[in-house]
Amino acid sequence: MMSRVLLFASVLTAAASAPIRHPTYAATAPAAKPPAAKSDAAPESSIVAVVNGDIVSREDVANRGRLFAVSTGLPATPDVLDRLRPQITRQLVDERLRLQEAQRRHVIVTDAQIAAAIHQIEERNGMPPGALQAKLRADGIGPRTLIAQIRAQLAWTQVLRQQLGEGANVAQADVADRQRALQQQTGKPEYHLGEIFVSIEDPANAADAQKFAETIIGQLRAGAPFPVVAAQFSQSQTALQGGDLGWVQPNGLDPEVARIAEAMPAGAVSNPIRVPGGISIITLRGKREIGRDMATMLSLREVFLPFSAPLDPEHPNDQQRQTLEKAKAIGASVHSCDAMEAANKSANSPRPADPGPVRLESVSPPPFRAMLTSLPIGKASQPLVAPDGIAVVVVCSRDEKNLAELSPDELRSQILSERVELASRQLQRDLRRRANIDVRGSSGGA
Repeated sequence: MMSRVLLFASVLTAAASAPIRHPTYAATAPAAKPPAAKSDAAPESSIVAVVNGDIVSREDVANRGRLFAVSTGLPATPDVLDRLRPQITRQLVDERLRLQEAQRRHVIVTDAQIAAAIHQIEERNGMPPGALQAKLRADGIGPRTLIAQIRAQLAWTQVLRQQLGEGANVAQADVADRQRALQQQTGKPEYHLGEIFVSIEDPANAADAQKFAETIIGQLRAGAPFPVVAAQFSQSQTALQGGDLGWVQPNGLDPEVARIAEAMPAGAVSNPIRVPGGISIITLRGKREIGRDMATMLSLREVFLPFSAPLDPEHPNDQQRQTLEKAKAIGASVHSCDAMEAANKSANSPRPADPGPVRLESVSPPPFRAMLTSLPIGKASQPLVAPDGIAVVVVCSRDEKNLAELSPDELRSQILSERVELASRQLQRDLRRRANIDVRGSSGGA
């Protein structure tokens, strides 16, 4: 799974590293149109749609289709691209509308904002800057394709902040109401869901949306990573979080979605679910009882020393033997979490010293979990040998926590996310109603 997520991150990385001709990735400049709608002189035959005068070209659609294919493992064959074309066209039309609204509101997305977003993705995946730049080029994906998508997402987020106004400030009374409601439901089920939302505003487009949903469900069930597909194609604001809805209660879901979630096994991907406004595809990441999810949470620090080649346990090479000796020396000299952080920095480890909160019950394989259970706080482990390198870890703390008890900040974020999603769908519908959209040829309704 991680390797596939890295593929998407690598595309973003390469997009950021490509030469940029303009001073900003502006969502708006008073006299400028979005770069992807670049051809006032485009031949009529190359135009797929015109959105309030901005052009969506066949090249735009083809590039976005190839990006999706590369990200999810689909073959970029003409047949696959034909199946994706109607929904890709619709997505690009919506992006044009969002960028136009950003321009009207004088919203600008800068180079620094895009670079920061990409840097966060790289950090989460343990990637050095620009490391997979060649992958993008090798797959024939132009940097403009990703830059345009990122720009539209960031610009729309700023538009929604403006749209919400004071609604972006969640009152303490709203948080308290949510806390009371959850307490009254203690012991009832809640679900950790991922979602991909495909909107259908015109019934004439329902068949295309259904076909698209079935195509991506097939890829998800074949192993395509849900977060990547959601980030590419979900028309919900949760796309920015890879489709992650977080923990939700049945009464906060569409009744049909709740019914299906109740019956799904963890890890499953649903069939297309018709909901108001479109189609929902969900994956179940977990179930628990509201207010009841006790766990042992660990805070760790580690040093990871990579091998220069995969380990053959029967015939380790010189570098691997030297790495083992180095790991032993670190283990013998480290007696605290601060010391392990310093050792990580000194060793130029490719992984961060702090892997983030770790739920002990989820650690595998079992021998590793048993070791973390018994390792004294502040004491370094023995070297942990894997095919790609050796790790030494220190347990900084073990705390019993009820993960189902959301903090006020978590509840505030949950309420705000619901408001943002509602504002996004309402504003997108309004923009479409007011727009002059001319979809041409066989690209399907947009």
